[in-house]
Amino acid sequence: MLISIIAAMDEKRGIGFENRLPWNLPDDLRHFKTTTLGHHLIMGRKTYLSLGRPLPKRTNIILSQNPSYNPQTDVIIAHSLGEALLIAQNNKETEVFITGGASIYRQSLPLANRLYLTLVHTQTKADAFFPQINPHNWVEEHSTYHPADKNHAFPFTIKSLKKNVTTLTM
Repeated sequence: MLISIIAAMDEKRGIGFENRLPWNLPDDLRHFKTTTLGHHLIMGRKTYLSLGRPLPKRTNIILSQNPSYNPQTDVIIAHSLGEALLIAQNNKETEVFITGGASIYRQSLPLANRLYLTLVHTQTKADAFFPQINPHNWVEEHSTYHPADKNHAFPFTIKSLKKNVTTLTM
């Protein structure tokens, strides 16, 4: 099973402010949807709460350290990243997506095989950040630039990277 991270970040690796995305980029959201549709998503409780509902046509696995957390919705609760990955694997998932937040990204980065990163070409006010990655550990497979336009306040680049198996350091 591939373990993939999907995230959008600004030029200083900011991914959120007060549990919200600091931008509205409809084409990036469309990319997120088409990339993750039909797959298992693993996210932290705060990320899930910021969405307000389970993402449709995907299996939503929510990580929570609180053993009594029960959102009363159509999601699966796991209490560790390992447990969440095991759930996806037992469900015969081929590619599981880590969707945040910051602490979940930090935990999962050493395990990830693939990164789907949107680099938003701006600097925003942020209180959550994507972890630093070693560029030598990743090989870019694809990159698409999107200019700012009437629907997108900021230009952005969507990149797909795979783990460089010839390097061993994180």
